[in-house]
Amino acid sequence: MPVTAAQRVQSRHPDRRSSPARRPSGPGSRPAGGRRAAPAGLLAPEPATTRRRRRRVVDVAAALAGIGLGAVIGMSITAESLGALRAPGGWATYGGRLSGLLGAYLMLVMVFLMARIPALERAVGQDRLARWHRRIGGWPIVLIAAHGVLVTLGYAQSTRTGVLSEFATLLGSYADVLAAVVAFGLLLLAGASSWRAARRRLRYETWWAIHLYLYLALGLAFFHQVRTGASFVGHPLATAMWEAVWAAAAAAVLVFRLGLPLWRSLRHQLRVVSVQPESDTAVSIVLCGRHLESLDVAGGQFFQWRFLTRGMWWQAHPYSLSAMPNPPYLRITAGLGGDLGSSLLALRPGTRVAIEGPYGAFTASRRSGRRLLLVAAGLGVTPIRSMLEQLPADSEPAVIVRASGRDDLVHHEELESLAAARNGVVHEVLGPRGSVRFDQRLLRRLVPDVAEREVYVCGPDGFADLLEASVRRLGVPGELIHRERFAF
Repeated sequence: MPVTAAQRVQSRHPDRRSSPARRPSGPGSRPAGGRRAAPAGLLAPEPATTRRRRRRVVDVAAALAGIGLGAVIGMSITAESLGALRAPGGWATYGGRLSGLLGAYLMLVMVFLMARIPALERAVGQDRLARWHRRIGGWPIVLIAAHGVLVTLGYAQSTRTGVLSEFATLLGSYADVLAAVVAFGLLLLAGASSWRAARRRLRYETWWAIHLYLYLALGLAFFHQVRTGASFVGHPLATAMWEAVWAAAAAAVLVFRLGLPLWRSLRHQLRVVSVQPESDTAVSIVLCGRHLESLDVAGGQFFQWRFLTRGMWWQAHPYSLSAMPNPPYLRITAGLGGDLGSSLLALRPGTRVAIEGPYGAFTASRRSGRRLLLVAAGLGVTPIRSMLEQLPADSEPAVIVRASGRDDLVHHEELESLAAARNGVVHEVLGPRGSVRFDQRLLRRLVPDVAEREVYVCGPDGFADLLEASVRRLGVPGELIHRERFAF
């Protein structure tokens, strides 16, 4: 007999008459009286001044990007003469030069978006920055392709030769052109790997390795432009400005993607303590380190983790904390899919770990003061669990956890304990994919006052999209819906 939705939904309400809920034990937990980096119950809602400060950071960044765009267009115009435009192929050549500059500039913008600049990351969050990065991503490919086609066409018209013949001449006569073609090939490879259909089939490790070649592509493109670009040859001021912008992008990557993570890794000296299977598809890793009380992290944030052992040291993986640090311990919970699956289970105690972060704006400090609805699917429960730990005792959160079956639930006992200590309730919605639809009817039944709550949701895009659409229709404003995507 088919399983009904009512049979799949199990709710765990706190018993108001019982003693305070048991805290989970172990090095990854928060034992009573233990030291803690960010004590539960002390994370206040974000004040209005902080929200205004975040908006100012975004406004300044957008203004700088707009000024830079105007400067690029201005450089291309001032480098051309009316006579050159009127000559055979003049307009095609100018269009190619302009599109090349714009494509390179957008690539720089993408680098700044993903450079982990602390002020921008705190203001926007890594999830939204990554979305902006992906939305821009197709434009450099189109513009740089137009650059190659239009410049070749313009030169062919000016020399009255065929387009293919002119392209062969450019490749054979100018080393920088050959380097630029290689750079464009690398850009195409990275773009193809970022298409949604491709990302679903690629392992994170493969996608990450492909994107490292973008730095090589950027270097090749830079030298091609400053050596042969009409906007720079004979224009020392424009060249100096362009070099300064590229140097700033390189410095941001070196400082925030390399230097700061290296300093934090050396300071905290993290090592693996134990590896604890949570289910057939998930494992928890408990680590210990130094000075964790100074680790500025909030529940819901994530780090990039690099396990310094053979075959794993070169890969950085994003995992959320599944419990707030309890010095000298902290804990992450990871899926066993991807290239790291069996390797995570084989980690030995004492393995050194390098970190990059914390990142993300998916934290309870962003809340407006309303009661919360926390929704998680699969391993989306990990940031929800650590976030729940920092809510005040009187917060009355409603938690919904989605899983295929009871064996796939992760940290469910801890969730129940933490929710009960805060006068909350946990709903476990179990069943195969597609069998339970998170529509308005189900949400209203589980959380009758959903329209009066602020919503945090973490899970696959399809699940999060449906959940967001449902709570919007139930009256939750868009600014009170916070999402964390488990997708690269």
